[in-house]
Amino acid sequence: MAQVMYRGTGRRKSSVARVMLVPGTGNITVNGRDVKEYLPFETLISDLIQPLVLTNTRDKFDVNVNINGGGFTGQTGAIRLGIARALLEASSEYRTALKAAGFLRRDARVKERKKYGLKGARRAPQFSKR
Repeated sequence: MAQVMYRGTGRRKSSVARVMLVPGTGNITVNGRDVKEYLPFETLISDLIQPLVLTNTRDKFDVNVNINGGGFTGQTGAIRLGIARALLEASSEYRTALKAAGFLRRDARVKERKKYGLKGARRAPQFSKR
């Protein structure tokens, strides 16, 4: 018997998350490790599970995530988007709630590149009159 699995891809900054939702008890695994072991801050974990909490599916699905690139915050945002997209695949009834909460929108903000002649993206060298 084939097991039901819902997939979603999330991106944020330079992070890419491939999320798989499998019917289960609410375990979250990131790169083969428990989420509490992988992410250092409780606020990031609560941010990550927002789509599940909103749709009351926290205890209905096990979440398996493969993620690479970026730091903790970018990875958290990518996983959140991936979970939201996988929930849409599971049931289209969640769409209105997820859309209203803004979980289906990809955060397109990325680091601006450094320009020549400047010290950063916009920071100019200190001006000296003499």
